[in-house]
Amino acid sequence: MKRIFLTLSFASVLVLFSCKENASSKINAENVEVAADRDAAAKSLPVMSFDKVEHDFGSIEQNSPQETIFTFTNTGDAPLILTDAKSSCGCTIPEYPKNTPIAPGESGKMVVKFNGAGQNQVTKTISVSANTSKGTETLRIKAFVNPKGTGALGPVK
Repeated sequence: MKRIFLTLSFASVLVLFSCKENASSKINAENVEVAADRDAAAKSLPVMSFDKVEHDFGSIEQNSPQETIFTFTNTGDAPLILTDAKSSCGCTIPEYPKNTPIAPGESGKMVVKFNGAGQNQVTKTISVSANTSKGTETLRIKAFVNPKGTGALGPVK
């Protein structure tokens, strides 16, 4: 029992006296500067600003290919990198500058091709993955698809 008491007393004294050292004297000013620069750089993010987030093709004939361009600008303070763009169906295909850094202030284009599939009101989404704070931007295209041979305004007579 004495042995346990002596061991605990020794450990307590050791802990109390080891905390008396001045921890702030061990800080290296160079490391603080490097850490501050690293933290500031981590806060720098690209911002993807689009000229439009939705495009309406209007009334189109079924299976007539359509195409639109979404222009975007990096309004942030770090290079913008688009890593992926996926559409909600195979009838819509986005073309974009994949893994190409876009500097702050510069613009880029995303071409979206739609094959005119479907009938009546059709809406498709494109999810764009990038290194922005949100991580994903969503674009939309829509059209009123008329059956083939009916024309844009209705059946041909």
